[in-house]
This record gives sequence, structure tokens and C-alpha cells, in this order.
Amino acid sequence: MVSRKITRRRTLEGVGASIVAAPFILGCRGKGATPAGSTQEQDQPKRAEVVQRIASVAAIDGAGATVQRVFPTPQLRHLDPFVLLDDFAVTAPAGFPEHPHRGFEAFTYMIDGAFHHRDDLGNDSLITSGGTQRFNSGRGARHSEMPGGAGTHRGLQLWVNLPRRLKTMDPEYEGTDASVMPVSRTNELEVRTIVGEGSPVALHTRVDYLDVTLLADNRFVRTIEPERNTLVYVIAGAVQIAGQSVSRGQGVLLSPGRLEVGGRSGARFAFLSGRPHDEPIVHRGPFVD
Repeated sequence: MVSRKITRRRTLEGVGASIVAAPFILGCRGKGATPAGSTQEQDQPKRAEVVQRIASVAAIDGAGATVQRVFPTPQLRHLDPFVLLDDFAVTAPAGFPEHPHRGFEAFTYMIDGAFHHRDDLGNDSLITSGGTQRFNSGRGARHSEMPGGAGTHRGLQLWVNLPRRLKTMDPEYEGTDASVMPVSRTNELEVRTIVGEGSPVALHTRVDYLDVTLLADNRFVRTIEPERNTLVYVIAGAVQIAGQSVSRGQGVLLSPGRLEVGGRSGARFAFLSGRPHDEPIVHRGPFVD
């Protein structure tokens, strides 16, 4: 994929659904499957369907930082309440030197390595793999995000729009260490709750955000509630969703219903679901008014 310059300056709570692990057999319902047309099957929610496929776009942002931009791109402008999603992989001296923001929460989740956050509120914070940084720019603030050491540092940065009534609130910062993030682990699945039930992280928008790793050839099952905008983005490997194969750097937008994500051991993906504000997203570079 050819890189092209797309800069943020230029282009730019949880639902109580159950999580289930089930055996994954490609192309097969499995021995324990419920017969078609049975009462049990009719009582289950309808299957979540793929509404749109998206592929991240290679870009250079900040000071030479490499990102895969999931959105905004020509494929998908925004996904209310989400303004931007970047899958970044940054090696020093590249990074994101001091810059301004306004009107949204910049939320970073570290996959590998560490990121060093500084801002004009006086915060100076280093977050490592599995931790998060929440920078609520509110009525306006400045910050920098730079690699926290040698090597390549990978993470996901999500911009979450603030509702109009909160656009002029005071800025905030919160760093959360991986050690206090809830992790559910079985022989089949590892689910890290980044935002949602049990997580110490609280956004000003109702969001569910999970990091799911398949530890065996298996399935992740969850019900997507109505009135949510929902995305699955593949971090590693490939998964099967509603009969479609989705690989690293690709994502799918989903309808409400019973979601099943199948794959081989080692596949990893982010599940992201948010309640829209149903307000215009006025995105002007580093500002969302």
C-alpha cells in the first residue's frame, strides 16, 4: 500500500451484553448447533450483518509518524460519535510533537511499547502496553505524544466527539495503567475491557471498547444493541464475520444483532461500539466544533 500524506491538521456508556466463546469450524455449524427453525433458534436475536467494509489507508502524520488511518477516509468520513481512528506504529524520533485540540476526547490504547504524553495542563505521563491515555481537549488544550523508548510503538488512537453541551468544558487528562484494566481469560479467549463495564476508564460518551484475542480456533459472540454504531477492526491475523473474511488493517461496520467473530488461534481484533450523539460532527483539522 502506497503511503500518502494525510495529516490530522488537514483532514482532520457500556452495554451489558454477554461475551461467549464457542468452537470455530470454518463453514460448519458444529455438532452442537441448534437445528434450523427450532424454537431456540427463533428466540435468538437475528445475526448481525456487515453494513460496510473498510480498509485502513497508509499515511504519514505528525513528525514522520506512520499510521494506518481507519477513518476519516474517502470510504468513511466519520462514525458518530467517533471522529477518527488511527492504527499507529511509531519509532523515534518520529512522533506527535506539541499541537492543539478542541472539542473531543483523544483516547490512546497501547498495543505494544509505550507512549509519553505531556500537556499544557501540567501532566507528564508514560503509558505502556495495555494502558490508555484519555486527553479531553474540551474548550481547548495542547499536548504532545512521543515514543517512550527505543523500538516501534504500536497503538490505536480514537477521537470521540463531545456532545455540544460539553464543548466548552475544562480540559482533562487521565492515564490508566494496564495493571488495573479488567481482563477475562479462558482457554479460548482473552478479552480486555478498555472502556465499558468494569473498566476504570470513563468517557463522556457511552462507549464499549474491547481488545479480543482468540487463544484457540474459536468464536467470540456478543449481542450488538440497537442505537449503536459498531465497528470490528482487525489488529492481527484474520477473522470471519457474517461469512466474510476480514484481515489485519481491515474493518467492518455492523448492524444490531448477534455478532459472531470466528478465527484461528492468534487472531486479534478491537470491538468498538458507541451511542451516537446525533449532532453534526464539524471536523476542522485538530478541532471538532
